[in-house]
Amino acid sequence: MSFINYSSREINCKIVYYGPGLCGKTTNLQWIYSKTNPDLKGKMISLATETERTLFFDFLPLALGEIRGFKTRFHLYTVPGQVFYDASRKLILKGVDGVVFVADSQIERMEANVESLENLRLNLAEQGHDMDETPCVIQYNKRDLPNAAPVEEMKKLLNPKGMPDFEACAADGRGVFETLKAVARSVLRDLKQMSG
Repeated sequence: MSFINYSSREINCKIVYYGPGLCGKTTNLQWIYSKTNPDLKGKMISLATETERTLFFDFLPLALGEIRGFKTRFHLYTVPGQVFYDASRKLILKGVDGVVFVADSQIERMEANVESLENLRLNLAEQGHDMDETPCVIQYNKRDLPNAAPVEEMKKLLNPKGMPDFEACAADGRGVFETLKAVARSVLRDLKQMSG
């Protein structure tokens, strides 16, 4: 649920990058952070666990404009990919406005993708969110690897309902901003409907 700060006239939206371990969630955020104007972003905070990092930063994309005179600030988070960090995932999902599911395109990671997507669906449901009603975008990451599964197969497996989806290579930035813009637009559309 978006947080409205009346004194600064900002609407704060939370977007969570979700997916299996080492699928490229952190790489997505690092790319966005490195390419965002320093005046428009907060500090990136990294919470490291023994095997993984959870990242957070916020930024103010001017191009996405205002809603009823309020600027929109996005807070981007990643969740830990490993299943044993499920409590952390649930905590990070609290108050989420939009989700980017980052799928690892490597053939041997398909089972991990399916498990992680199901875990996302369950964790959202636990918080009263229906995944089909929540702004959600799927990113097929690591498309540059030789062992990448065909996109059509991935769509059948991970996106049978036809959510917006993008091919990406977060390491060189391909598809990163397209994915972010799609989920941000979806979140803003929801906000406008609620405020309308």
